[in-house]
Amino acid sequence: MSTESDHGVAPPPKSTPKFRGPIMLRRDRKQGTTTTDQHLLDGRGPTDWVHTDPWRVLRIQSEFVEGFGALAEIPRAVTVFGSARTAPDSREYQAAREIGGALARSGFAVITGGGPGVMEAANRGASESGGYSIGLGIELPMEQGLNDWVDLGLNFRYFFARKTMFVKYSQSFICLPGGFGTLDELFEALTLVQTHKITRFPIILFGSEFWAGLVDWIRNTLLASGKISPGDVDLLHVTDSVDEVVEIVLRAAESRGRDAIGTEDQW
Repeated sequence: MSTESDHGVAPPPKSTPKFRGPIMLRRDRKQGTTTTDQHLLDGRGPTDWVHTDPWRVLRIQSEFVEGFGALAEIPRAVTVFGSARTAPDSREYQAAREIGGALARSGFAVITGGGPGVMEAANRGASESGGYSIGLGIELPMEQGLNDWVDLGLNFRYFFARKTMFVKYSQSFICLPGGFGTLDELFEALTLVQTHKITRFPIILFGSEFWAGLVDWIRNTLLASGKISPGDVDLLHVTDSVDEVVEIVLRAAESRGRDAIGTEDQW
């Protein structure tokens, strides 16, 4: 069978793209296996890296400028985290899809890391329900583009710039079962709330069976040994109900609204 099109031109061979921040590379244009974060944080190698660090500040600055500019006018939003390895036929995928849809119907944009698995499911649910579906991708050694359900997508080189966008433009975090990346975002948010860097910010763990061991360890080890305060455990909301997720998010949004009105009255 001929591979040429109706116009006699062969279609381009399929190739998985690689992203370097906002830049996409395909086929033999893909250079190297390291990431920009790795170059910044890895202290090994020639000393000439030291002299390039000041120039990296401009690239870091550009990520913040692009992110702030792209997300400044989005509606109120909630971030959904979870494993990129979650299969489309799994209960967790379906739950994330239902959560994304329920949030969209309640007037929230849905932000994810933009990848497959749980992220794709939440973006899909939001998109199917007519909501605003946002994906904030990251440059990784393994090639992973933004999923097809993302309406607004940004690719970041630096994790810390991307994390800032998650926190700045979200009113709640919802964590479905996931791995190290999900845990990283979870504990980052917990630390910010615990230290009052952000307020009125629910952190919801969806899937009580999956999270039970972690919550028990937090309560029976961290709290019992005095590493955290009694109220810190209450920063986590554990549920298996999509309706309860939306209820928690709406309650927090109403509280934020009352606080904003009070602040305006003071001035």
